[in-house]
Amino acid sequence: MKRFIYGLTVATSLVFASSCDEKLDELLENPNAVNAETASPDFLLNRIQLDYQDMWYGVADRGARLTRQINQGSALYINAYTATSTNGTWSNAYANILADVKFLEPLAEASNFQRHLGIAKTIKAMVLFSLVDTYGDVPYSEAIDAANFNPKTDSGKSVYDAAFGLLNEAAAHFTATSAGTPNDYFYARNYTRWIKLINTLKLRYFLNTKLVDGAASRAGINALIAENNLIGAGDDFIFRFGTTAADPDSRHPKFAGQYTSGGGDYQSTYFMHHLTVAKGFDDPRVKYYMYRQVLTNTTNVDEQECVSQIAPPHYLVGQFPYCNPAGNKGYWGRDHLDPDGIPPDGLKRTAYGVYPAGGRFDNDSGTPVNNPALGAKGAGFHPIMMASYVDFMLAEAALTLGTTGDAKAYLTSAITKNINYVRSFSLGTSESATILGKISDADHATKRDAYVAYVNSEYDAAASTDAKMNVIGREYWLGLYGNGMEAYNLYRRTGKPSNMQPALEADPGPFVRSFEYPNNYLVTNVNAVPKDGVAVQVFWDTNPGSPWIY
Repeated sequence: MKRFIYGLTVATSLVFASSCDEKLDELLENPNAVNAETASPDFLLNRIQLDYQDMWYGVADRGARLTRQINQGSALYINAYTATSTNGTWSNAYANILADVKFLEPLAEASNFQRHLGIAKTIKAMVLFSLVDTYGDVPYSEAIDAANFNPKTDSGKSVYDAAFGLLNEAAAHFTATSAGTPNDYFYARNYTRWIKLINTLKLRYFLNTKLVDGAASRAGINALIAENNLIGAGDDFIFRFGTTAADPDSRHPKFAGQYTSGGGDYQSTYFMHHLTVAKGFDDPRVKYYMYRQVLTNTTNVDEQECVSQIAPPHYLVGQFPYCNPAGNKGYWGRDHLDPDGIPPDGLKRTAYGVYPAGGRFDNDSGTPVNNPALGAKGAGFHPIMMASYVDFMLAEAALTLGTTGDAKAYLTSAITKNINYVRSFSLGTSESATILGKISDADHATKRDAYVAYVNSEYDAAASTDAKMNVIGREYWLGLYGNGMEAYNLYRRTGKPSNMQPALEADPGPFVRSFEYPNNYLVTNVNAVPKDGVAVQVFWDTNPGSPWIY
């Protein structure tokens, strides 16, 4: 990826132009440099889209670890995420995506490339939302200015509102008369779906800000429901990966990190517990989400130290799962904030499955995954915004804000869509024959309907709004596998799922309500002020401080 800011390149060329004669200027000009005359809006937009999916993945991965979707290492939260942990996210957002969008805008306007502008501004808005959700107050009004290397921060609320305004601008670009045909890595130039995404991002905005202005959120969500133009079945906003291992590697990063030589991430004991034990039967999605390399749990302490240990006292008091989910089925992961070293278990720990990482469907074969030719060969996807997510959000809004619609009906629709999509995507991969050999369409429907009926009974039995919200939140969390960004926001916004598995240490320090500013910002900006720790809450998170969530 490039590592320069176009505005600085142009500014440098202007210095040469004012101080050298025309002939010398021609000799000094770099023929490979990008400037306003040689830049291609098509190539710029390509880069913006690719950099966005990369940024999204970093944010989503951290959220997944904090919300126990996958394992979070380190004994203390403050050590898990230091000032250097998010350098890549910050530089990708500012030096790449936002700088490229700023450079693209006048070029696209001059050529009347309205669709380029619509895609670029939608992505810009998503980047700004993610920056606020990650850090809180961030530079915006003074950022991406070649004359200002020390931009001050803007309030998170003002940046959120600016992003909302960009969504309105983007929508207008998608309906205006336009020249040009941009590459569209997400919707293949289906601009009607881009409008649906924009409306769904507005839904997300209103839901995230419900604690600071409930009346506005209620009115905004009701207007979106009445307009009836949100993401639905077939409109899912995803980024697809390929199967090429050569540089650049086109495979899903989770597959590439695990199936090449084994090892890779540990799955979360707590998440696997909910997929296999908590309801008394297996979740219909578990064998798509995860692949077991062994079918029974080890008794060898050299492979898994915790098998010989008693759970910490606070685990016993709270009756939390410890070490492995019950049942001795080979689901092999780690507890939250487990700081242990890495034993020789790379070809035994539970691996990523076919959904969404493009790995193997678990057909009970229990064999290692150290072969990149296995499974869907990395042809997975990033589930950035799905139709099922919309229904989960509407269920939360109906229950907590009193917006239009029935919360239970939305919940039922959300779970059904989510389970169906997990299967339909997986059947569209090279794992199709393996899946159908294990679970027929009729078996799938039976398991899905039984699952939905069980959750509906739980919801009906919940005695309070808070208890009903916990059912919605838990099911949304389970359906968000692969998207830790929304899981992290859900957890801070609602505290759900409640009663999460705690850290192994009795006192791991405050939960990360927002991240420290990155080191590459703090050491290069004289106006940068370090935050007062990871307990600082973003503007829309007005819930109690720690240990409200942990």
